[in-house]
Amino acid sequence: MDWGMSNRISRMIKPTTGRSVMLACDHGYFMGPTRKLENPRETIDPLIPYADTLAVTRGVLRTSVDPKWDTPILLRVSGGASILKEDLSDEEITTSMREALRLNAAAVAISIFVGTPHEKQSLVNLSRLVDEGEDYGMPVMAITAVGKELEKRDAKYLALACRLGAEIGARIVKTYYCENFSKVANGSPVPLVVAGGPKLNTETDVFNLVHNALDEGAVGVDMGRNIWQNDHPVAMIKAIRSIVHEKATVKEAVDIFNENKKAGAHGR
Repeated sequence: MDWGMSNRISRMIKPTTGRSVMLACDHGYFMGPTRKLENPRETIDPLIPYADTLAVTRGVLRTSVDPKWDTPILLRVSGGASILKEDLSDEEITTSMREALRLNAAAVAISIFVGTPHEKQSLVNLSRLVDEGEDYGMPVMAITAVGKELEKRDAKYLALACRLGAEIGARIVKTYYCENFSKVANGSPVPLVVAGGPKLNTETDVFNLVHNALDEGAVGVDMGRNIWQNDHPVAMIKAIRSIVHEKATVKEAVDIFNENKKAGAHGR
């Protein structure tokens, strides 16, 4: 791995722990003004001090992220379908590698839709992006998207999707946590980060997901709604950080959440 590629990855996955808390705020590219992400700057500002990486589109990066912040950027570069379409898998590359370099991204992210009508299209998109990324030392994250077909989130399917992403050349893969997640992690030769997905019922559910995913082989999380749709988002991300970087138990994370919630934890 060349120096630039290695440096970009080490900015996102902390060498001291080998883990990462990524903050996903790129939902608007297909969901529009998602609840509590209507004003991206207001959502991101208090959380950015606790994020190892911020995942956004170029539009939100330019309008809502202060260039003086030093948090590395994971730039979403695929799109083309909205929630109005039944099939969300019909995506293309929407942001060039040249633009990603101009914006000083630490990595670029693209969805792959394994098992959908546009499987080949999404995998070829990934391949083309990896070719360009390798030329410029830019890591590519493959996101194992499932569109609206949530029943696909089982170990057999996710292990296949993650392995395809790694085989094509993604340096990191983002996927979902599932039962027997260790099977997914053991089948991937590149680091996996776990998505939060739709907002879970309780904070404890989120902490269990994070703890179990790390215990079974993930190197971190890339979460959005389960952080910023919470009534106490800063307390939430602090508690998640304690699990990821300090190996806190779920009970300890709950205590950290409650302490920061009571204190009215704020960001900057």
